[in-house]
Amino acid sequence: MPAKNVTVNRAALGHRLAYALRHPERVPRHVVRTARDAWLRYRSPDHVAYYRAVMRSDTRADPNAAVGSSTRERWLALGEMQFDYLLGHGLLPEHRMLEIGCGNLRAGWRFIRHLEPGHYYGVDISPDILVAAQETVVNMELQRKLPTLTPVGDLTLRFLPEAHFDVVHAHSVFSHSPLPVIEECFAHVGRILAPGGWFDFTFDRTEGEEHHVLREDFYYRTETLVALAEKYGLTARFMDDWEKLPHGQSKIRVTHGVREPHPA
Repeated sequence: MPAKNVTVNRAALGHRLAYALRHPERVPRHVVRTARDAWLRYRSPDHVAYYRAVMRSDTRADPNAAVGSSTRERWLALGEMQFDYLLGHGLLPEHRMLEIGCGNLRAGWRFIRHLEPGHYYGVDISPDILVAAQETVVNMELQRKLPTLTPVGDLTLRFLPEAHFDVVHAHSVFSHSPLPVIEECFAHVGRILAPGGWFDFTFDRTEGEEHHVLREDFYYRTETLVALAEKYGLTARFMDDWEKLPHGQSKIRVTHGVREPHPA
């Protein structure tokens, strides 16, 4: 995968025109996305309803593509990368894990297999992708692991118990979220983290102007998210070792009150 370009503003007209000239074959799909965006903006004024509709549309076409994997091989590879990273950072079978935006269990099925029965909890705003997640549980023969898969309408996490989860994980969630949604998560995630637990999330990083494309892809500066986490008593640090892996996003780790464990 090519190195991340963390300075370009993908919403700028000049960038879009130059990209269209370099990749004319992608213009028709972008036109379709733009038309869908306009329609969904009209139908769904709040972001959760908007993105739930996006996921419904994408999942009907291809559940793997809906979570950002163009092929089954890429779906497996990205899931394995996420799993191996957390395993290297001390994910143990006895840990209790919450995956925010679990999708169709691209990484989740590996977490479920690794963890003790009943220790995996996946949430997503899209009921459609959770149906696909159930199929993944069946296909991977993980029924006896008793994973919980729950649709949510926000990230207040108020239905979950206090100090319960050792690991909270959100891959490619904040890359599709406006800042108020991220702040809502930061305001509540500390309550559910167990002592010594940590919360890993990826995001689309920019070192230039923060921006979004079609309300589907959001680009943030690292210091913006670190400062926002600190506003709610969380400690956040940029994960440099994640940058070495073949994925286009960056990662931040958040802890609450207790020093995080060192990598194994």
